[in-house]
Amino acid sequence: MIRVNRTDRLYAIVEELRAISPRPRSARWLADRFEVSVRTVERDISALQQSGTPIYAEPGRTGGYCLDKAHTMPPVNLTPGEAVAMAVALKHLDGTPFRAEARSALRKLVAAMHEEDAAEARELASRVHLLGRPSPPPMPRKIADALEAGRVLRIGYADREGAVTQREIEPLAYVGKPTHWYLVSWCRLRRQIRVFRTDRITSVTVTAEVPTFRRLRREDLDIPYGDVEQLTLAG
Repeated sequence: MIRVNRTDRLYAIVEELRAISPRPRSARWLADRFEVSVRTVERDISALQQSGTPIYAEPGRTGGYCLDKAHTMPPVNLTPGEAVAMAVALKHLDGTPFRAEARSALRKLVAAMHEEDAAEARELASRVHLLGRPSPPPMPRKIADALEAGRVLRIGYADREGAVTQREIEPLAYVGKPTHWYLVSWCRLRRQIRVFRTDRITSVTVTAEVPTFRRLRREDLDIPYGDVEQLTLAG
């Protein structure tokens, strides 16, 4: 039997369930393993499920908690310096479509660290100060979710003089600059691909309509301000 702090216990529970997956472990077995009450185990499992860990309950006399091993990865332990470096890098996502996701990712990374390392990272972060810098204005959540939602949007859009027109658009891509983000879309009003500055979108309604798939070609992004670099997750 072992006794650990809550953070270490959460990850130990995941690793225990991973090791025997797809077989289940009962709450009583886990409670005995970690020298806590069954109620504590149930709270821990609930916390893991709320954080996105794919744990499900298998009913029956021989049931218990199971982990979908195919949708999990072993925890990644960051050093305090690496955690602070990630926090600084993620600050550059403020004002982008991925601001909320960046904050969520940072919370998960810190939660995955050992308690002592997390405390050291917070201390190190408190010594880092960022001066004001150009950054895109905040983006409405519905605009930030436009590509993932995959729906036609009904928007109000202001031109340079402030005149607002109503449009139905089919979102295709984002383009980011240091001071602005743009939503590249098929505009049904103009019947062509148009680029909308997100801070000029005055209203947005997500419709139930799923548009016909349109492939965005590189020549559709012939933007006069410089070369456009496509984001990659390959490093």
